[in-house]
Amino acid sequence: MRTSVTDALTRAFFEEWARTGIGALSLERVAKRAGVGKAALYRRWPSKHDMAIELIRTVGVELTPIPDSGSLHEDIRLILLSLRRVLRHPLIRRILPDLHAEMARTSALSIEIRNTLQTERRARGALIVDRAIARGELPANADKDLANDAIASILYWRMIVTGGHVKRRDIDKIVSFIVAGLAA
Repeated sequence: MRTSVTDALTRAFFEEWARTGIGALSLERVAKRAGVGKAALYRRWPSKHDMAIELIRTVGVELTPIPDSGSLHEDIRLILLSLRRVLRHPLIRRILPDLHAEMARTSALSIEIRNTLQTERRARGALIVDRAIARGELPANADKDLANDAIASILYWRMIVTGGHVKRRDIDKIVSFIVAGLAA
């Protein structure tokens, strides 16, 4: 299977999702938008659900890499800058609220996202805390779940839920807030 076709289908899938919402998304329209036949799509994914899960998992993990700068403060700052870039993207801003709404309606999607993407992202986020503990920046009993929640939630709330903006100076304040909270 050609990578260029897969990439075109991936782009088309997210563009259609942002345009219609996942519930009304048609794989036929995805194939048409990508400029390929339906067979090319179905060779890769047997259903809309399978396509959504695979693409969410792949893109969701790749979009925000986990840095290793040697400092908890800098690692969190780099993650927040990366996450801010992602959350500014017009497709992401439209897709994320729809994804959460669909997860509330569709238990299979919710289970898959929580058991794969969220578990993997949280494990990757816990690495930051583990490294900070090893460097002596955090106490041994630092709360990894709280760290994961804090890192993503403040930006998500401001940018997606309230539609606000986050400037670089805001990132620095958020980082200091999170690091101080974790160290307490």
